[in-house]
Amino acid sequence: MSAELPGAAAALDAAHVIAASSPYLAALILVGAIAAGAIGLRRRRQADAALAHRARVELVPTSTFNPGLDEIGRAAHHVTRIHHAAGAPARGSAARLRYTVTDGQMRCYLEGPADAAAVLRMPAYAEVEVRTPNAAPDIHPVHFSLSKEARR
Repeated sequence: MSAELPGAAAALDAAHVIAASSPYLAALILVGAIAAGAIGLRRRRQADAALAHRARVELVPTSTFNPGLDEIGRAAHHVTRIHHAAGAPARGSAARLRYTVTDGQMRCYLEGPADAAAVLRMPAYAEVEVRTPNAAPDIHPVHFSLSKEARR
């Protein structure tokens, strides 16, 4: 009876191949699911680690701060480098501009992953000072004094 239907023989052959290889297909699907779960778990742990350790710098503009479009574009490019410098998944490598008011003064903070702290400390604008609020107090700038003989 199956010989009378067109393509029935090919369909039966395909059904036999699928039935014979079903344990292997099931194992392949299981291994793929385990691998996808392991990769997802690793990425989640990386993102959680990046979110747990954040760096923050304060941006203090001068009184004459008035950026042009080119300078704003360079600053935006600077902020995008934070994501690439972090080396973490997108969820954990986000940069954040946070504005707060303390004693009637508005303050602007740039936050990002601790792995990208060097990029955070780089100035994006020419007339904006970048301050690190939690800098080590025992680090002082080096001053060189000239001896009396060198002054002559």
